[in-house]
Order: sequence, then structure tokens, then C-alpha cells
Amino acid sequence: MSHETLTVDLGTRSYDIEIGPGLLADIGTRLDPFLRRKRVAVVTDDTVAALHFERLQDGLRAGGVDSTVLSLPAGEATKSWAHLEQTVEWLLSQKVERNDLVLALGGGVIGDLTGFAAAILRRGVGFVQVPTTLLAQVDSSVGGKTGINSPQGKNLVGAFHQPHLVVIDTDVLDTLTPRDFLAGYGEVVKYGLLGDERFFSWLEDNAADMAAGDVTKRIHAIRRSCEMKAEIVARDEQEHGDRALLNLGHTFGHALEAATGYSDRLLHGEGVSVGCALAFDLSFRLGLCSQEAPSRVNAHFQAMGMKRALRDIPGDLPDADGLLDLMAQDKKVQDGALTFILARDIGTSFVTRDVPREAVRDLLAQALDDR
Repeated sequence: MSHETLTVDLGTRSYDIEIGPGLLADIGTRLDPFLRRKRVAVVTDDTVAALHFERLQDGLRAGGVDSTVLSLPAGEATKSWAHLEQTVEWLLSQKVERNDLVLALGGGVIGDLTGFAAAILRRGVGFVQVPTTLLAQVDSSVGGKTGINSPQGKNLVGAFHQPHLVVIDTDVLDTLTPRDFLAGYGEVVKYGLLGDERFFSWLEDNAADMAAGDVTKRIHAIRRSCEMKAEIVARDEQEHGDRALLNLGHTFGHALEAATGYSDRLLHGEGVSVGCALAFDLSFRLGLCSQEAPSRVNAHFQAMGMKRALRDIPGDLPDADGLLDLMAQDKKVQDGALTFILARDIGTSFVTRDVPREAVRDLLAQALDDR
């Protein structure tokens, strides 16, 4: 099966996204145009290393590329100051130079942390994203957002630092648990909801086959997701306008992740799907869209077995005011006003800061009562 390539158009910093099965096998050859010397430093996590590092290393060796590896603990807690320091100091100990490449092999946590380390190491070294989760493949690996979490909130410390290349080997998805695949699918469906009703309709018809392992449909969904993200990033790289659309569901989702302690109670993609459902419900309550839109969103999430409401999150949650306080920590807050991405219909979203606090509070209070 052939692979597909698309380009993120950022002038002199443009880069390709390569998508398809078996790409790890010849990754050394793919990296060759970017290497001044035939060695890379790889950052991964313990779970991913056990599953995929040997295949990556074989693919590098086949292209004559040596590698050295740092494996960090798996999980959101790794996006921390302590692990950033560990990563930077390790890269320095490996004598990584400005013209070398750092390779991020893992999900969003490893991609974000490694990208940030590359951004600040020697004031910026090149890096390549090799995302191993569906969520990272369609979202965090593309667009150059890097960073770590602070005790104050998620992704509050970071930098924009574009990769040299994104290599998406669809074979790695076969090692994901069904839960992790569906969490990543929360980001896929977001693209249809925010800007492409036809893609959402396609997902309604085909997402079950994707989840069951249909490679052709997985490639199509990943390509369309990356294409939409690339178009938005090319228009608004540093999130002054349109790029904020990509945060559909995230204002709610990030608060829910904080409320659950960034734990396995709620994965990032699950927070996004619950957040998308809440955003469409809020849009309906504000008279922006018909009841049909949130009903259709909920029906699809239910059909796929996804988390879609606060009642789907185990354990205790703060009250509505407590959740609002967590939302106020969001990095997109401006002059104290929360940023929301709301919808006039499926595929038609927009950014607004003009949302009455009471409307959000009432929505959350009812969602909590429904638990």
C-alpha cells in the first residue's frame, strides 16, 4: 500500500507529513536529507520503547544512521519541569549540536516535551515527530506547538517550534488499546465538527471500520485531519486568530483533565469528546444552532462508544463554580474572558469571548446533576 505525503506550508520552515504503513522500516533513508552527520538522539517512553523502538532502530540502521535513546516514564506527568530538565541535560550529554536531529517517538506527551527540549537546546535544534498514537498523529505532532504542564495548568509553558518532518506509520496503531484509539478518534472527529460537515458524514459511515482496523480508511481519516490542521496552521501559526478553532472542546476538556488530576480517569481525547459535546450543547442553548446538531454529535459519540458527558467520567468532580475556576486557568484567557469555540452547525465553528458566564455555569450544573 502506498503512502501519502502532504506539506505544511510555512515558507522556509515548511515540512512534510508522511502517512502510511511500514514507514519505520526505511526511516533512516527518509531522514537522510536532514542529517549533517548520521546519528540521531531519540526520546521515547518506556511503553513505546518496548513496542516500537527496536523497529525504529532497525529502520535507522538500514539507512546507515546511528541512534542513542532516552526512555522516560509513560504518562501525562512526564510533561513536567523535572523531565524537561532531564531531557535537555541528556541531549547535552549526548553532544547534540545545532545541526543534529532529535527524534520524538511516542504520543503527545513525548512529542510536546521533546519538541520543547529541542526548541530551547542551543536556542533551537531540529527535531522530527514520529507519533505512535492516533491522537498525536492527527493533532499534537503537526503544527509546532511544544510544551510542558505547570502545577497551575496544562500546556502553560512552551514554545512554537516546527518539526523538520512528521512520519506517521499507521502500523503502530495496531498496538493501541481500544480506549486509546477512541481517545485519539476524539481529535479526528473534532476536525469534521469544526470545519468539514462532509468529513463528519464520512466518519459517521466509516469510523466503525477504522476502529476495527481498516488501514485504507485510517489513512484517509489521518490525512484529512492533518490536511485541515496544516491549512489552519499555515494561516495562523501562532494562534492569533483561526488556529484557535482547533481548540473546539478543549476549554471544557482541559478543565476536566485538571479536575481529574491528569490521570487515567480521563484521557486527553476523552476530555475533547466530552468538551465537543458540551460546546455543541452550549451553542444550542445560546440559540446559535438547532437541536439537531448536538443530537447528531451525541448519537455518533454513543455509536462509537466514546465518552460524551460528565456522567461518563468516573469519580468525583468539582461543582460548576469549581469547574469554571479551572476553565479560567486556560492559556487562551484574555483580559479574564474565556475563549470558546462554538458552532452554528456541524462543520461551521467560530471563536468567541462573548459567552455569558451564567450560561456556562447553568450548562455545567445541569451536566453535573445528570450524573
